[in-house]
Amino acid sequence: MATTTATTGRGADEVRDAPPRASAAGHAESRTKVALYVSAGVLAVVVFLAPLLWALLRAFQPDAVITSAPSWSSFFDLKTSNFTRLGGGQGLLRATANSLVVSLSTAALTAVVATAAGYGFGRFRFRFSGVAFGAVLLTMMVPFQAILTPLFLQLNAMRLTDSLLGLVLFYTTVNLPFGIFVMRNSFATVPADLEDAAFVDGAGTSRTFFSVLRPLVAPGIATTALYAFLVSWTEFLGALTFLTRQELYTLPVALLNLQQGAYGQVDYGLLAAGAVVAMIPCVVLYVALQRFYVAGLASGAVKG
Repeated sequence: MATTTATTGRGADEVRDAPPRASAAGHAESRTKVALYVSAGVLAVVVFLAPLLWALLRAFQPDAVITSAPSWSSFFDLKTSNFTRLGGGQGLLRATANSLVVSLSTAALTAVVATAAGYGFGRFRFRFSGVAFGAVLLTMMVPFQAILTPLFLQLNAMRLTDSLLGLVLFYTTVNLPFGIFVMRNSFATVPADLEDAAFVDGAGTSRTFFSVLRPLVAPGIATTALYAFLVSWTEFLGALTFLTRQELYTLPVALLNLQQGAYGQVDYGLLAAGAVVAMIPCVVLYVALQRFYVAGLASGAVKG
């Protein structure tokens, strides 16, 4: 009997000791996961920030330092002369204004049209609606560079070449397939009961859309607008093809013309400063709309 009692006591002690050991193992595993997540996050930050910091550093270096052999004595010889010369060029300021007009107009027009089309695809069922939506998605697989010649002929026939309006329409057309895809899936994630309840309360289609659905699909609208802005702000080939007058050049085309000296020698210091200026609106908009952008892309992963 004593032996049995002693054995039972030892078993109870082992049972009492088991949870602390399991808890310690769980804490160790949790610390390992946190360490891995932090390491991966730091590595990702380094990978993405290193090129930006390198470009910013080069923008403050004279062209002679950039093109010469690396030397510690001159590598950190930072000056603001590149930005001073950049601000003195009226052509570049005009190009920046043109890019802002084109990009903001493209973002607004793409958001409006994509929202309307996404509402139609996401809320109404009509004959061949799936085929029509599949055709829209199919256009995403065709790069616009492959159809640049017919696009130029079409805009030229409409007398929209050498026009910022024609460039806005071109960029809107290019960005619409992605915008319609995002907005259609954004509307598909909203329960139909909310819309039915609004109709029961006497709200019409327009009132239901603006008062009930619009706040719920705001992340998708922000994603569509931000994506259209970034694409049109950085796009080069289309602007170079459809614009020939220098006063209408956008910023990417104007940066190509930052050349001086014999045989088209490039001033890399001036070019680096222009590239940094071109980054600023993209970074500011992305940081401001980041939470909407992530939510909008996540809604695009939902099967509607």
